[in-house]
Amino acid sequence: MQKEKALEFIKRARENAKKRNFIQSIDLIINFRDLDLKKPENRIRDTIILPYPVEKEINICFILDSLLPKARELGKENIKVLSKDEMSNLTPKEIKKIANTYDIFYAEAPLMPLIARYFGKYLGPRGKMPFPVPPNAPDLKPFIEKAKKTVLVKVINTPVLQARIGVESMDDDKIAENLVYMMDKVNEICEKKGIKIKNAYLKLTMGKPVKVGVK
Repeated sequence: MQKEKALEFIKRARENAKKRNFIQSIDLIINFRDLDLKKPENRIRDTIILPYPVEKEINICFILDSLLPKARELGKENIKVLSKDEMSNLTPKEIKKIANTYDIFYAEAPLMPLIARYFGKYLGPRGKMPFPVPPNAPDLKPFIEKAKKTVLVKVINTPVLQARIGVESMDDDKIAENLVYMMDKVNEICEKKGIKIKNAYLKLTMGKPVKVGVK
């Protein structure tokens, strides 16, 4: 997809949506053709890092050990910090709630085997296994900025992918670059798996969908 085309689709999607008293998301919806999801090899679990952050708060969970003091300094409401001991003492119900509440997980690399033991069956099916953080990381802020650009792509139960690529307050050029990049990456996934896109749509949260070209 060319950026000029992407800008045209974004313009039409904006025109198809009335103004609301909240900032609407701009979502890309992709339907796949003849995709048999009973075969595990056809399912899609991937992570795509967009060129630009989606300007909307996301919930991030850090699971850390030696980096705990740096994480405690972040002090943001949408960021949860768990120590090694805190993680080990969580009940299955509490772990499930955390898995549902937080969008992106980061964990200190040496803790990954322990996290797989406690969190694996809750985060794995949701495509939320933590990204590793080196124990000597000088600053955690770059990981937060990366999380804002991270999209978890999942096609598990139905042959439909839905991903937020922007919000209506963002500049159209940035949304367009995110759209082009996302389509390119999804096409790469399709080529590797030998599957095909049926159609794709762009829409604001409360707006009517606009059909977009898939190439």
